[in-house]
Amino acid sequence: MEIKGELSSNLCSSSPVRLTVWCKSLLFHGDGYTVFDDSDGRIVFRVDNYAPGRWKNNDMVLMGPKGHVYLTIRHCKKILSFTESWKIYKGDRDTYSSILLKEPLLRVTKDAGNLTCTASMASGIDGSDKSGFRLSWSRCEEWSKIHTLASDEQLVAEINRKFSNSNKILLGEDVLTLTVQPGMDQAIVMALIMITKSI
Repeated sequence: MEIKGELSSNLCSSSPVRLTVWCKSLLFHGDGYTVFDDSDGRIVFRVDNYAPGRWKNNDMVLMGPKGHVYLTIRHCKKILSFTESWKIYKGDRDTYSSILLKEPLLRVTKDAGNLTCTASMASGIDGSDKSGFRLSWSRCEEWSKIHTLASDEQLVAEINRKFSNSNKILLGEDVLTLTVQPGMDQAIVMALIMITKSI
């Protein structure tokens, strides 16, 4: 499956990838995520934030293990609006004004009361192209899923509570398992999962 908006080939795989998402930052008193590859235990992504409010009014920055910024996610909720939105930008922001001049890689929108979000790729923001994703989740059953917006609505990633490998014991609420299908950019998936977790 070809996904528009790939960041780099090393963030996609020809086979399914399973990641462990720990909803904690490695930094003391930091809020964020640490993501491990289940196959070798290496850190794939990290998200660190010192600001209070768990992303409600702040940018989220998705980094590699050594601090390289893959994506910046900006929450764009407007006062007295029934629609929440986010913009996902490739790379870091040097200043507040510079990121506003860049075209977002994805725009994500959610209407009040709706349990799904729509993520449109930059090439399809005007509605002429159905490239993008539909995000759905269940707080009760503790899962999130990402499907393509194409007519076949192919499942490209899903996240659930994680069980231990040895005795199938359900781990803590902050330990999740993320499965990413072949050809799907893992950074984009993680950015979308971060949005669903922040709602």
